[in-house]
Amino acid sequence: MLSGRTVLVGACGGIALYKVPLLISRLRELRAGVHVIMTEAATRFVSPLTFQTVSGNAVHTDLFARPQLWNVEHIALAERADLMVLVPATANILAKAATGIADDFLTTTLLAVTCPVLVVPAMNAAMYRHPATSRNIETLRGFGHEVLEPDTGRLASGAVGPGRYPSTERILAACLRLLGPGDLCGRKVVVSAGPTREPFDPVRFISNPSTGRMGFALAAEARRRGADVVLVAGPTELDPPDDVAVKRVVTTSEMRDAVLGEASGADVVVMAAAPADWAPADSFDRKVKKGEAGLGLRLVVTPDILAELGRAERRPPVVVGFAAETDDLVANAREKLGAKDADLIVANPVCREPGSGFAAPTNRAVILARDGSAEELPLMSKSDIASAVFDRIVLLLGRQAGLNRTPEG
Repeated sequence: MLSGRTVLVGACGGIALYKVPLLISRLRELRAGVHVIMTEAATRFVSPLTFQTVSGNAVHTDLFARPQLWNVEHIALAERADLMVLVPATANILAKAATGIADDFLTTTLLAVTCPVLVVPAMNAAMYRHPATSRNIETLRGFGHEVLEPDTGRLASGAVGPGRYPSTERILAACLRLLGPGDLCGRKVVVSAGPTREPFDPVRFISNPSTGRMGFALAAEARRRGADVVLVAGPTELDPPDDVAVKRVVTTSEMRDAVLGEASGADVVVMAAAPADWAPADSFDRKVKKGEAGLGLRLVVTPDILAELGRAERRPPVVVGFAAETDDLVANAREKLGAKDADLIVANPVCREPGSGFAAPTNRAVILARDGSAEELPLMSKSDIASAVFDRIVLLLGRQAGLNRTPEG
């Protein structure tokens, strides 16, 4: 995605600096060229050799070092940069940047760049709340820099409050947004996630162990690629990805209405949710007591959202379903692919091995397509599975564009 793009990482002297190599690794996985500039304080926290190793480039620390080529190195870097990231942006670097101080390699380069700048503050909560820090952040925003709000949580000091280093995925998503259009720019993507609940009485319901992790990862991946994303989420404790529209639902019927409503005008719909297949035929408005005699539970089938999408008169160009199977993974998933008239089915084995299935951060998958192809993915993070799924989706959209192109002449 980022081949040929250059990212400058301004590494500052904060305790969260040890997390920055992961961000650099993720940028390099997307084929960006990464150059690191470290403040003198930063070198006390993490060795420059670490950043040289993960970036694959020399690390810059000394403004007056003799360059390998005869140029003004900080100006040369500034001219090549497509994005500059200050991370973790300390109170000190925020103050310098806001007042235009240029007394080292990093601050001098910051004044020289004309590319977008992403500032990622991370510090003690009291320092973050200080009026001077707030003023400096607003000044940087006035310069046109993007400032990513820090997370709130337990900090290195043991205190709890704002100032916690954001997740690598949050920072990466902001980087990709600032670097410009991705391969889904201008596309609308609808993703469903999580379980649904079918109430029996006010305190009991039919559901399943889905947590929504896979669907949320898919929504985040689509947004990173530039899509306008609507996430239809059943009951889950997960925080939604940044810059994604969220519709909360509870029952399968509510999910159906939300998904079909958003599918109008969508380019892609990904049904990663695990809606309940059955609902009680009758529900009670009071709690049913355990000792009540003669109680029976009659079930009815819930709406089949994926099948409705696949057969809709105004069908979205790409419809993707998921199949969680305990046995005969590929055979059952391929049957579902045809029965639901989907373009892709992502088959997940459940109850097979540690690290896969519901609630786990990782999973195995097989991506099945209409053309009979099958791509088997090894055990990997659900974020990586989401990336692989959207690689296939982008290919499908590209093929459809090719088929719909009118020949010239």
